[in-house]
Amino acid sequence: MTYDVAATRARFPALRAGVAHFDGPGGTQTPTPVIEAITDALSGPLSVRGSVAPGEINAETIVRDFRRAMADLLGAEAEGIVVGRSATQLTYDFSRVLAGSWAPGDEVVVSRLDHDANIRPWLRAAERAGAFVRWADFDPATGELSPETVGALLTDRTRLVAVTAASNLIGTRPDVAAIADLVHRAGALLYVDGVHFAAHALVDIAELGADFVVCSPYKFFGPHHGVLAASPRLLETLRPDKLAPSTDAVPERFELGTLPYEALAGTRAAVDFLADLVPGTTGERRDRLRSAYAAIQAHESALRESVEQAVSQLDGVTLHSRAALRTPTMLLTFDNHAASDAHHFLARSRVHAPAGSFYALEASRHLGLGDTGGLRVGLSAYNDANDVDRLVAGLSAFLRS
Repeated sequence: MTYDVAATRARFPALRAGVAHFDGPGGTQTPTPVIEAITDALSGPLSVRGSVAPGEINAETIVRDFRRAMADLLGAEAEGIVVGRSATQLTYDFSRVLAGSWAPGDEVVVSRLDHDANIRPWLRAAERAGAFVRWADFDPATGELSPETVGALLTDRTRLVAVTAASNLIGTRPDVAAIADLVHRAGALLYVDGVHFAAHALVDIAELGADFVVCSPYKFFGPHHGVLAASPRLLETLRPDKLAPSTDAVPERFELGTLPYEALAGTRAAVDFLADLVPGTTGERRDRLRSAYAAIQAHESALRESVEQAVSQLDGVTLHSRAALRTPTMLLTFDNHAASDAHHFLARSRVHAPAGSFYALEASRHLGLGDTGGLRVGLSAYNDANDVDRLVAGLSAFLRS
C-alpha cells in the first residue's frame, strides 16, 4: 500500500502546534501509542521485577516485551539487548569493560565521521590502557568514509574499531559490512553507532557484521534512553563492575539498578508503531518492520531530493551532504550569513531546523567548519511536502534579509 503521511502525522499530538520539524536527528516527536504505553505502565500496578505480586509481574512483562521488540528492530537476539540511560552512557560503560583486556601498544581505530559519543569514550579507554589511537578520515569533498581507508589502519595489534552506520551531521552511510569484514580479518571487534541509522533504515546486526550496535529509541519515536545489541555469547565473555547481590545473568549484568520500566514500555510501543506504519502489511513483526522502513525510505528520499533541488537554486548556500548513500539529513552553510541566524530566522516562522555541530565535532572540523557546524535539516517519516515548502520559503526569505 502507498505510504499515507497524513495518517501518520495525525498520530503525533505535537504536530498540532503547526511547527514544521526538521530536528528529527536530535530527537523525533512522540506518537500517541507511545505516550499511552508510558501512561499505562505508570498507571500500574508497577513494582520491581518479580513473579508474585501483580506489579512485579507487570514489570517483568514490560522488560520481556521490550527485549523482544528491540531484537526484532535490530535483527538481534532478545538475550543480547542491553538497556542504558543513553547511547553515550552505554558506550562509556562498554569502553571501560573492553579496555580491561587491552595492553600497552594495542590499537583502537576511530572515525572522524562519528558523533563524539563514539569517539571520546574510546580515546579515554585507550589512554588508560596505554593503547594507540588511529584515526580514519572521511573525504570532506564527498563525505565518504571508504572501507579501504579503515582497512589501511588495521594491524595485528588492533583490538577495536568504532564507526558510525550513519553520520548525524551529514547523513553519510559508510559500507559497514565491508568495514566489518576487514576488521574481523584483523581479529578485532567492531562497535557501531546506529543511533542515526536506526531512524531511517532497518538495522540487521548480522548483515552489518557488527559485534555491538548502539541506538537511541527517542530518534525513532520512542522515549529517552539507550539500547545496545550484541551476541549473548560475546556478552558472556565480558565482566563489568556490578553490585554483589545483582544478577550475573546476561544481559542484566550490564544494567545497573532498577530499569526505567515506563520507558521500556514506550519503546516497545514505538517498535510496534513502526511495524504497523503501513496498513495492510502482514507477517511477523520483523517482516512488517522491513516493509515499513522501505516505505519510510522512499518517502524521506523523495522529500530530500525536493529539498536538495530547491537548495541548489539558492545563491550563497553550500550543501555538505553529498555521499552516494546517505540519510535524509542535510547540512547547510551560507556565504554571508551565520547558520545560527538562519536557525533563529526560521524559528520565527515556526520552522525548526537547528544549527551547530551536534556533537560531531571531528566531522565539523574536518569539513572546515570548526566547532560551529551549519544548519542541519533532518527529515523524518512525519514530514510532508508542505513542511518542505515552508522550509524553502523560509530559507529564501532569510537569504534576502
